[in-house]
Amino acid sequence: MRLGLNLGYWGFGNDADNLALAREADKLGYSVVWAAEAYGSDTATVLSWIAAQTTQIDVGSAVFQIPARTPAMTAMTAATLDTLSGGRFRLGLGVSGPQVSEGWHGVRFAKPLARTREYVDIVKLALARQKVKYDGEFFTLPLPDGPGKALTLTVHPVREEIPFYLAAIGPKNLELAGELFDGWLAIFYSPEYSGELKASISAGRQKAGKTLEGFDIVPTVPVSFGDDLDVCAEPLRAYSALYIGGMGSRDKNFYNQLVTRMGYEAAAAEVQDLYLARKQPEAMAAVPLDFIDKTSLIGSPDRVKERLHAYNDSGVGTLTVATYAGDLETRIATIRKMAELVDQAGLA
Repeated sequence: MRLGLNLGYWGFGNDADNLALAREADKLGYSVVWAAEAYGSDTATVLSWIAAQTTQIDVGSAVFQIPARTPAMTAMTAATLDTLSGGRFRLGLGVSGPQVSEGWHGVRFAKPLARTREYVDIVKLALARQKVKYDGEFFTLPLPDGPGKALTLTVHPVREEIPFYLAAIGPKNLELAGELFDGWLAIFYSPEYSGELKASISAGRQKAGKTLEGFDIVPTVPVSFGDDLDVCAEPLRAYSALYIGGMGSRDKNFYNQLVTRMGYEAAAAEVQDLYLARKQPEAMAAVPLDFIDKTSLIGSPDRVKERLHAYNDSGVGTLTVATYAGDLETRIATIRKMAELVDQAGLA
């Protein structure tokens, strides 16, 4: 089981700390560092900044928002980042949500699965350096009634195939991840609940004539060390409440729906009600400790080391660490300790 590092969003005065964490992860032999985007910092610029100041670690988009870029633009960016980094780029994609897609990018959120399928077809076509011709429901290239012509990407990526990942939550999206992608970017991943999720991925792999062998399951897992579980969980409550209660509308919050399917229906409803009523402290307090414990790594180093086996046994290929607790020195100590524990557990 490899280790990754998720640095989330940038531009909040955390850039220097994030870069320091990325450099430390590079020295420690972490496999990949991921950066995110919503409607603030963009991922491509951040990854180019990280890649320029590291030497071995892969840089991954978690995610590039599909409504934010045309497929051709994503192929151009992926090829450029792979070239500049010396073959270290991983392409993570996601559909975002209706509020961001329609409110920020002006792109309808209709039929996200079909749109993703067409999008990936075109990106792969472009990265294979074939003439891009496509006639789909959402994308037509070149346009049939103008001077456009089918073009070929001029940049040569370092690798023949750049790894593709999909951020997916629902069963159909997970099936699509298994069918078309090389890995899955997961959030609120619980080894105990992973069987149902992996079944959807396996169905997609079967469609493509493949097995789960070599498919990279990549959960982002918050880590907080300490002797008191309640104290360890405290820095993770804001993150959990934001996603469960505030990411999306009341009717279309995919994270809330996931937590409900995991068996926390009453808590998910309460957190959302409180968050949408702008009672964030109460929403944070309403997140069950059991949920945080199941989807994070909290407690003493020995407890965390034991818990790592559950992630490995559930099929995780790259466990991505997220550090929400403490100052830079504490966060660096956290990623160092995680490297030690994976090694001590015999999972490296």
